[in-house]
This record gives sequence, structure tokens and C-alpha cells, in this order.
Amino acid sequence: MKNVTFFKYQGTGNDFVMIDNRTEFFPKKNVELIEKLCDRRFGIGGDGLILLENDATADFKMVYYNADGNESTMCGNGGRCIVSFAHFLGIFSKDTTFNAIDGLHHATINENGIVALQMIDVVKDTIKKDTEFTFLFTGSPHHVAMVNDIQNFNVFENGKNIRYSDQYKPGGTNVNFVEQLSNNSFKIRTYERGVEDETLSCGTGATAVAIAMNSLGKTAANKITIQVQGGDVQVTFDQNEEKYYNVMLTGAAKQVFKGEISID
Repeated sequence: MKNVTFFKYQGTGNDFVMIDNRTEFFPKKNVELIEKLCDRRFGIGGDGLILLENDATADFKMVYYNADGNESTMCGNGGRCIVSFAHFLGIFSKDTTFNAIDGLHHATINENGIVALQMIDVVKDTIKKDTEFTFLFTGSPHHVAMVNDIQNFNVFENGKNIRYSDQYKPGGTNVNFVEQLSNNSFKIRTYERGVEDETLSCGTGATAVAIAMNSLGKTAANKITIQVQGGDVQVTFDQNEEKYYNVMLTGAAKQVFKGEISID
């Protein structure tokens, strides 16, 4: 048995087990262990687990696992949380660049703990527009659909059905349901693959919704407020005929607690 120090972080309610793995002690291939650590009854509890590691080309590296124990695609809120964690560890002061599964990300943190994270560019030709939904990739795949009365909408059942539908096999997709609040603000609820449930917030999902709503002409704004179950985030971007770029996801990321847990 080995005692492991961990930290718990959350970004607008999207919560993560955070471990400093710069000495590479953590058994990264142990899917059962990661799933157990993320279990809210038998472990620490979290929507995912994130390892902070050394990187040859950047300040640090982010390795992200879903709550099911499998390494996954980019997590926006997890990215904001690991920036806050790296700042806490003294890795950087105000500005940082880190590596993730989808490449390099730039980020800043201010004195109030607000993290602005640069997301990947989205090429406009890759945005799929259907009469009932929009699909795009913002570091992770996202199905975006507008609904009425979102607060009473059955996100779990409808999200699960879409996530496991034939059109998204074999990997599945995240599913976002959207209701417009004003000309530059939207409320969303997200079913996340890997968690296999609704989460209080999804950073790549908020980014996907902001870009999808602009692409559909629902808003002309390039600074969009996304209201998630756990609070608000802002998505800003520039665009030209080819792509959305300088995409920034901004919001608070906070350390909740620190602890120790024994692992085999």
C-alpha cells in the first residue's frame, strides 16, 4: 500500500481529483484504481482524475481520465482546474503554456482565481449542421441541440439515447441541450460520456455551444455567457471565413480540499 496525496478541484461544479505526478509514481494504466478514486461512495469522488506531469516543451502536461477510468479527450474545466493547481504548486506566476491530448494550451490566472484558457481552433467546414442539432469538435466531440423549458428537460434519458445512438458509434459523444436567454447568453445542460450522467458543467461543451450558436446565427456576439448548472463561464473568440480562433474559456477554478488516500 502507498499513501498518495491528492487535491480536489472544481470549476463551476465540474470536479476533479488532482494528483502531482511529476515523479511518475502513479499507475496510469490501472483503470480500476482510477475509477475507484473517482467513485463518490467508495473513493474520493469526481467527474474525472487529472495527473500533472513534466513536459519537455511546455510548463507541464495534463493527463485526463474520465470517471470510468479511461484516458479521454480534452476537458475544458479540467484544463482550467489544472492551471489553478499548477499555479498553486508554483510552476508559473500569471501566464502558462501546457500540453494536453489535443496539443498546446495557453492560459492565464488572475488574483481572484479566474482562469482564461485558450481552446483549440474550430474550422468552420468541420461544423455539421442538421435541422435538429449541430455537431462539432472543441477538444472533445459535442452534439448541440436547442430545447424549450430546459430546467424540466430530461437530460439523462435524452442525452444517453443520443450518446449511444448509431450515428456516434463506436466512441460516442457528449450531448448539450441549450436554451437561449438573451442575444449573447445561453443556458445549457450536458450529458457527458465517460461520466455517463449529467454534470454540473462542461467546458468543451460550453465552448461548443457558444460557437454553434454563433455559427447558426442565434447570436452575432463574440463574447458569450454560458449558464451551466454550477454557475457561469464566458466564451470569447475571433473568426474569419475559415475558422473560429483565439477561443477562450474563462471562469473560476477552485481548490476544494487536500487529502491522502492509500492505493495498492
